[in-house]
Amino acid sequence: MTLSTPRRPIRELPDELISQIAAGEVVERPASVVRELLDNALDAGATQVTLRLAAGGVRLIAVEDDGAGIAPGEMATALRRHATSKIASLRDLEAVGTMGFRGEALAAINSIAELSLFSRTDGQPAAHLLNGRTGELGPAARAVGTTVEVKELFFSVPARRKFLKTDATELAHCIEAVRRHALARPDVAFAIWHDGRLIEQWRRQPGEAGRDQRLADVLGEDFLTESVAVDHHAGALRVSGRAGLPDHARSRADQQFAYVNGRFVRDKVITHAARGAYEDVLHGQRQPVYVLYVDIDPARVDVNVHPTKIEVRFRDSREVHQAVRHAVENALAAPRAALLARQADAAAEAAAPGWRGALPAPAPDFKPFQPQARIPFAPQAIDSVASHRHAVAELQALWQPAAPAPPAAEPPADWPLGRALAQLHGIYILAENRQGLVIVDMHAAHERIVYERLKAQWDGNAKGQGVASQPLLIPAPFAATPQEAATAEACAGVLAALGLEVTPFSPRTLAVRAVPAALADGDPVELARGVLAELAQHEASTVVQRARHELLATMACHGAVRANRRLTGEEMNALLRQMEATERSDQCNHGRPTWRQLTLRELDALFLRGR
Repeated sequence: MTLSTPRRPIRELPDELISQIAAGEVVERPASVVRELLDNALDAGATQVTLRLAAGGVRLIAVEDDGAGIAPGEMATALRRHATSKIASLRDLEAVGTMGFRGEALAAINSIAELSLFSRTDGQPAAHLLNGRTGELGPAARAVGTTVEVKELFFSVPARRKFLKTDATELAHCIEAVRRHALARPDVAFAIWHDGRLIEQWRRQPGEAGRDQRLADVLGEDFLTESVAVDHHAGALRVSGRAGLPDHARSRADQQFAYVNGRFVRDKVITHAARGAYEDVLHGQRQPVYVLYVDIDPARVDVNVHPTKIEVRFRDSREVHQAVRHAVENALAAPRAALLARQADAAAEAAAPGWRGALPAPAPDFKPFQPQARIPFAPQAIDSVASHRHAVAELQALWQPAAPAPPAAEPPADWPLGRALAQLHGIYILAENRQGLVIVDMHAAHERIVYERLKAQWDGNAKGQGVASQPLLIPAPFAATPQEAATAEACAGVLAALGLEVTPFSPRTLAVRAVPAALADGDPVELARGVLAELAQHEASTVVQRARHELLATMACHGAVRANRRLTGEEMNALLRQMEATERSDQCNHGRPTWRQLTLRELDALFLRGR
């Protein structure tokens, strides 16, 4: 049995229902109201904005500003749909320079809540109050500016109210909405009150230096020390802000702020570009921290994409992607050892203004680090009698007054990673700098150095032939699996671009005949196997474009000095100097740190010195 539905005539919807439908697009929760009202306050030229909330914003949202205000004759118009002072034509819409422009927010809020509008313009003897439900307009007491009060959100649509979370959750979302605006406008002071209690306050920070102070106020003082400045120009496009150091990445992407012309956005182009800049310096699935400001011609970006104005569309998304990626990559590229050393010296100088350390002669030039072949350690045999006499002599020497040892030379100031002291378990290099002790993971550090060298060769080859190769005097054969043999045959061109020549030696054997020049001292067979395994996971036709970094990282890993390799003092110092000159040398290719600093103060604390 089929149930027939009676046909309904097509008719226009009532204005109130239209407004409530529109409100569903604009107002999702109290934080949505806060965002819209803050946009209006900033567009009005406010320098002080105060947000008052009750019950997480469900009972009350009041936004007070000291902006230009609204004339009495325009207050009723402001509550109508599509009424705005910010655009008047399609040309204005295509080059929007204000935070708001749709003229929908106040009308949408008024349809689902009890709204009151207080405002006063400069030159008026008194303010005026408009009741959004009744339309009554009367005098009120208020300084120049505007206050919008929103009470009992969703009272007219109780079904929507049921979907709201707890007061604490809604309050957190409201605070986050203010934080996003505060990060973009350090020239404006913000205050948040909840249930009569001040819970957040950010003072006005005008001027160029105000942005960093606002970042510290909102995200914490540690954010400045755990990030690097970003400032990149690409024609008329500018990317600025701060990018968090890889060591301080988080498990969640909850501290990633991107702004386009001062508007907080969630944009896939910017997010993908920023993530790409961190791709070979982050460990695992860690999420970077950043605050990025993209300044672009308003005519080159469309903000009229989503009712909430949180999404944008760029006319040339490739241009923006490259600018953001290069901006963050360049900011993260510089090794941080020298910067940290300068900061430590500045702190020491501030603590003791009269102190000036004597600096030794400039450091000699070291040859590039080239690990020598492994030399097995074979201590000479010592007979028991000689060993016994030696031990007795050492004990007797303890009772004799020792001659004063010559003072140790202070590490040169231009050696941020210091002077190598020893090698620990064939894995770590211990070095001394002016701040204390530096511990270096020698394999991870050398891996990054080789990786950056391979990338530079690839990018700098004028003929576009990839990495320079060096033929082997004697080919290195190895037993190959069927998959390795098939991959070597199918990807011969890709291997050549990577500086490798791997050819069949017999039906079940491959031979390595050439290796990248930068890895000439490595194990050719191990290198070839690793690269073939990477190639087998990608399509041969696109492997260079899709997996260049992965392949070069694999080659660098196999070409780097291995653990348990004993290095001379000159080799260890050469490795430290190359780290200081190599981009992104603070992390290995897999995002792990390559070195750590233990200051004298931290060492003193370990041994309770001064307590």
